[in-house]
Amino acid sequence: MATSQVASNSFDPEPTVSDSGNGQFEHSSSHQEQGSPLKTTIIPRPNYVPPLNFSLVEDGIYRSGFPMPINYPFMKQLKLKTIIYVGDLCHEKAKKKGRDEKPKKDKNGTAEIYEKYKAWIESTDINFHPLLVHSSQEPFTSIETQAQTQESLRAALHLILDKRNFPILIHSNKGKHRIGVLVGLLRKLLQGWCMSGIFEEYEKFAMGKSEFDLEFIEMWQPELTYEQEWLPDFVRTT
Repeated sequence: MATSQVASNSFDPEPTVSDSGNGQFEHSSSHQEQGSPLKTTIIPRPNYVPPLNFSLVEDGIYRSGFPMPINYPFMKQLKLKTIIYVGDLCHEKAKKKGRDEKPKKDKNGTAEIYEKYKAWIESTDINFHPLLVHSSQEPFTSIETQAQTQESLRAALHLILDKRNFPILIHSNKGKHRIGVLVGLLRKLLQGWCMSGIFEEYEKFAMGKSEFDLEFIEMWQPELTYEQEWLPDFVRTT
């Protein structure tokens, strides 16, 4: 509460400020006795904080890093119908042949963060699609791993091809590489962008090149199906 004291006389009113509920402040005043201080009460507006690397992709599609609790009020204002998460949090990683790997300690509390995030989503009407996408920073070690990533990206693109799912938030862990691949595929396969424009957008968020990601965007050509009735306006079909 901010309080300011100003010398006044018997004719000075005491204004008060309160939120009317629509983002506007309402003022009221009353006469004060001579020598009484002038007090103003300001009710702060809600503090909306977007997730890491948040940005608009197309009308009804947003991208970001992993949302934290401080971001939930902001996300609520987006009136999302769908959230697509492409990453590996809380997904079991396949063991490499001949290795008995000990479970890694959760030093950063990612499991707890993920569970809180899921609980928040479940308290809303948002449809959540967690899709396992492996990091290209660790080159594919098996055909199964590569196939899993491709299957997840194909599923994400099919969700984007149906405007009944809009508004959509697509996000990864940091909003850089994995989501950069998905957006790059959207630009190439659904909008027909040239590769130079796709790479420029990727690098803007990734803050540098990832040869594995850029090569994958350029080379992968999946077959996608859609219903014409629900096709988003930004998709090029010719």
